[in-house]
Amino acid sequence: MLDIPPEIAVGGVGFAFALVIFAFLSQAEEKSVVRESLRQLDGPGDAEPEFTDERLEDSLLTRAMGPLGEVFSKLGRKYTPHGYIEQVRTKHMSAGIFDADAVDRFLATKVVLIIGVLPMFYITLILNPLGLEGLPKYGLFVVLAAVMLMGPDSSLNRKVEARQTEILSGLPDVLDLLTISVEAGLGFEQALDRCIENVPGALSDEFARMLGETRAGAARADALRNMDERIAVAEVRSFILAIIQADTFGVSIGRVLRAQAEEMRIKRRQLAQEKAQKAPVKMLIPMVFCIFPSIFVVILGPAVINISKAF
Repeated sequence: MLDIPPEIAVGGVGFAFALVIFAFLSQAEEKSVVRESLRQLDGPGDAEPEFTDERLEDSLLTRAMGPLGEVFSKLGRKYTPHGYIEQVRTKHMSAGIFDADAVDRFLATKVVLIIGVLPMFYITLILNPLGLEGLPKYGLFVVLAAVMLMGPDSSLNRKVEARQTEILSGLPDVLDLLTISVEAGLGFEQALDRCIENVPGALSDEFARMLGETRAGAARADALRNMDERIAVAEVRSFILAIIQADTFGVSIGRVLRAQAEEMRIKRRQLAQEKAQKAPVKMLIPMVFCIFPSIFVVILGPAVINISKAF
């Protein structure tokens, strides 16, 4: 059994928090030096006020935790593996989170939870308020540490999966409305406007963002490719490639949309059938471990009691 003196555990926790405070103070000192240098360059009359009305309207907790969150996010950016931040940014876009500070908040949360593993180690293994011994005590620490370390990534992955499922389920209906609108004489962008108005959802939001890019001056193919990168769904990628090829080779968009709508309806039907065939296999585990034991107790329990009394 691991026997760590309380003095060493408390010293380790204190050392970790001292490192955090040191990082915060060093960042604050660096910011003050940069602010003073900018003030000297701009002159005494052009310095930006440190406290504006908008900042004073924020709560005390927001103003106090803001600089600390910046320190944690910078620590996360400094010590994360190469490419991880870009991967997190891509997942935020796939989850429909386009806030500029979302990635920084995510990194700050991960840093706080990683630092919090040390106090959790002291609480679960040294203080042991639940009075556990042996394997359950270490198992509790392992479970809590795994939740703290992998919780943010798991939550973000669930949001991405939920949004992709919503987009995939709404794609056939949107394609049907697009096909009807284009065959009725509307242009492709006007048909997209009609879909955005009548079929709200994540896919319509992406179409609205794509139209905003095209109206801002981007080419339709580039806007569609950006949409594909944000959504990252194979069926949407197939639809986007078909539209780009139709624009490139001059094929009728109405005919392409009709073929894509039929294909998406077939895929949705196949996906529903696949889920229906998986249901009995998924039901087998709760039936074996939850329902069958209780049935055996009710049916065989009286017989076992009678047999034990007879012998």
